[in-house]
Amino acid sequence: MDDWKFYDITHSDHLICNPTNEAKLEELVELVGLSNGGNVLEIAAGKGELIARLIERWAVRGVAVELSPYFSRELRQKLKERVPNADVTVIEGDGAEYRPEKPKSFDLTICLGASWIWGGYDGTLKALLEWTRPGGQVVVGEPYWRCEPSPELLENAEYDEATIHRHWGNVTVGRELGLRLTYTIDSNLDDWDRYYALWWAAADRFVRTHPDDPDIPELMERIEKQQENYLRWERNEMGWAIYVFRAPGRDRPS
Repeated sequence: MDDWKFYDITHSDHLICNPTNEAKLEELVELVGLSNGGNVLEIAAGKGELIARLIERWAVRGVAVELSPYFSRELRQKLKERVPNADVTVIEGDGAEYRPEKPKSFDLTICLGASWIWGGYDGTLKALLEWTRPGGQVVVGEPYWRCEPSPELLENAEYDEATIHRHWGNVTVGRELGLRLTYTIDSNLDDWDRYYALWWAAADRFVRTHPDDPDIPELMERIEKQQENYLRWERNEMGWAIYVFRAPGRDRPS
């Protein structure tokens, strides 16, 4: 089964393709306090809810990079409907291959829940920092271990324990790069439960409405494995948070 088809099906009801909620997303939008005409980059922009809200609130310019052809389509449509006159570029492609016209040219760089693009959280912070102006902001959404992960979870979900830090570890990685933590927005169990329950409901609806689709056996196999991993282990052992950092260098109003 094509991975992007799988995620299109399982995220069909998601406004935000991460385990957070609208109130917390709006909190983030207000927090970053950008100036009109500022320059924003979001890697793995999903369906574009965050960058759309940033443009609506702060009248910024933007670049949104998204690899999924399904999400890219929704992203373009959302921006066309909600901010039709915005100066925003949508790139359908791999975020790791994106290169800005000028280094360190963005007031705000973002990657929520897609650190696999650069092989993990550490590589993600390094990449975003390269594109962020001195004194700008770097925002990442990343899982963390709440406790020592179960061997069964590491085996069944094929996690590499070393690539996921504890909550404080995610902050420390940023500090070691010269980033200054300014805010965190943590996800609670309700955020996690709703995020994954939407997967399950969407998969169930697809099975009922597309009974002859040849990918249904694999779709349900993946869903059932994910349900076990989440309900048996991840729900208690893994957290997720949005980290807001200030890049080193002379600050100026954002």
